[in-house]
Amino acid sequence: MEVIGLIGRLLFVAIFLNSGINHFKERESMAAYAQSSGAPAPELTVPLTGAMIFVGGALIALGVWPDVGALLLAAFLLPTSFYMHAYWKVDDPQMRTMQMHHFYKNLSMFGAALLLFYVFTECGGDLGLMAGGTLF
Repeated sequence: MEVIGLIGRLLFVAIFLNSGINHFKERESMAAYAQSSGAPAPELTVPLTGAMIFVGGALIALGVWPDVGALLLAAFLLPTSFYMHAYWKVDDPQMRTMQMHHFYKNLSMFGAALLLFYVFTECGGDLGLMAGGTLF
């Protein structure tokens, strides 16, 4: 069962590791999009959030302070849902639907990150196949 837990952790964080890298590779275009969405200080927040999700994903994947990693992802996902995917502000029906899907996807991942935080803090090293342990 430990292998199933590892596979689940790796699959969950794949999107965050990839997106974290893209926050740096595509920083200018992502900052422009963030600015158009009304996100605060996009030149600062795009690289900051890129670091948050990459580090958070890496901590979970490696099993080193995965509880901290889960909190980093949760701290990214909730505000990002409301700033970047505010579908209720979009007039175009097709774009509104797309943003609504992204909004609820992020909320779902926020819930998963909270659940992972809970599991990591409750189970700690009993989960197996982790390089370290929890901080909390």
